Amino acid sequence: MRKEWGLAAIACLLLSGCGGSGPFGDMEPGERGRVVRIIDGDALVLDTGQSVRLVGVEAPAMNWRDDDPEPHAEASSRMLEDLVMGREVRLYYPGLTRDRYDRALAHVATADAKGPAYWLNMEMLRRGGARLRVYPDTSAGSEALLEAELAAREASIGLWKEAEYLPLRASAVTPETRGFLIIFAELAGPASQPEETYGDPPACSRQTQGGALIIDIETSAEILCDTEAGVKAELRGWVSGGRLELVHPLHFVRLPDGG
Repeated sequence: MRKEWGLAAIACLLLSGCGGSGPFGDMEPGERGRVVRIIDGDALVLDTGQSVRLVGVEAPAMNWRDDDPEPHAEASSRMLEDLVMGREVRLYYPGLTRDRYDRALAHVATADAKGPAYWLNMEMLRRGGARLRVYPDTSAGSEALLEAELAAREASIGLWKEAEYLPLRASAVTPETRGFLIIFAELAGPASQPEETYGDPPACSRQTQGGALIIDIETSAEILCDTEAGVKAELRGWVSGGRLELVHPLHFVRLPDGG
């Protein structure tokens, strides 16, 4: 994987769209602005006043108002600051454009010649500043991001040096385990649906071998409901009360037999 885009390539994307090619070809071009503040490793503010959440990535939270920063949060924030502070960027929308906090939900690319050309979402994953986290309503273009994360994990760089972010085996999950996690699991048979949900019930629920964790597969990932028992996979999602919420097919990576 290349470490950065060439300026000519990004200029083509930003100015003409290159006939629909490139990572942003099917996305809605959005605003341009200069980065004036970094909130944490996946959020920034433009000189227009618009706050931006980088889609497809989850960086450790600084927790400005309440708790202490999560492990590696300060390093991830500095990483994004070093990449883009003071530079002009262009937003690209892969789906939903705003969240309930009025943050722009976007892929972000540098749009000046003050330094290397970056696709920030990709670059933060490649440098180990964030993990892949895909939401169904902003998932377009996310397929390319998984490879960047896997390369950083293989090299044990950035947050992948922190034990808190390393994949956890399903057998180690307890009812008190909580957070957005990556889990190694072997799928077993059907499980009972959760008693309470915050929205629509999952499309299906599956046991994992040993029974320590139940996987709730949401309708946005229901194609995975047909996965046969015995398949070993790497899963990611929000874990709470001994259940993992799986919201997108990219959050399920089938492992080789014996993996």
